[in-house]
Amino acid sequence: MIYYLGVQYDVTDQVRTQEELEKLHFELEQRARGDGRTRSARSIGPTPAGGVGRVDGGLEPAGDRDRYWMGRALALAKHAADAGEVPVGAVLVRDDEVIGEGWNRPISAGDPTAHAEVLALRAAAARAGNYRLVDTTLYVTLEPCPMCAGAIIHARVARVVFGAADPRAGAAGTVFNLLQSQALNHRAEVTGGVLAEECGALLRDFFRARRGKPPASTESAFNAD
Repeated sequence: MIYYLGVQYDVTDQVRTQEELEKLHFELEQRARGDGRTRSARSIGPTPAGGVGRVDGGLEPAGDRDRYWMGRALALAKHAADAGEVPVGAVLVRDDEVIGEGWNRPISAGDPTAHAEVLALRAAAARAGNYRLVDTTLYVTLEPCPMCAGAIIHARVARVVFGAADPRAGAAGTVFNLLQSQALNHRAEVTGGVLAEECGALLRDFFRARRGKPPASTESAFNAD
């Protein structure tokens, strides 16, 4: 199952390649449009293998735009879950265009820094040819940790939108507030709780499955014992 724009869909095939992932993005958007949930949003076909796409028609108000992009981040998070990684996905957007995206890969990459946010920032910096990613918005399904918050500050990301809060390591206001610290030379605007229920459910069900327990949507994403 996958959540997209607040709706649960059946996704029976494993997504293994970037091409398959882009096809999934397009398919989910078509299904959502059929349910009347994309309003004026329109994607110009599947995005290319580099993970870059554009929304035409505009999403107003901003809340609808945020839900749209968080839906894309959720699709990436599901890809991480299918690979046995903690299901977190991230999308970096500038002017309604994806310039970088990623999902958690520390296990498969053998890299403790391979969090979804860091991979999205790396992809965007490589594409832009600049590690400063000004005027961008980062959408991530789980509140950034201190490591990712530091990378976000260094990249000069303008805004961070997250789904589920992280009561153990959240660095966007839940445990720490590094993204808006007056001690640092950059501060990001922060919006939390976008599609929080869907983001939390994906995390909660992942951890319960690892413990051999059935899904339980009413429990905390981090206390599914």
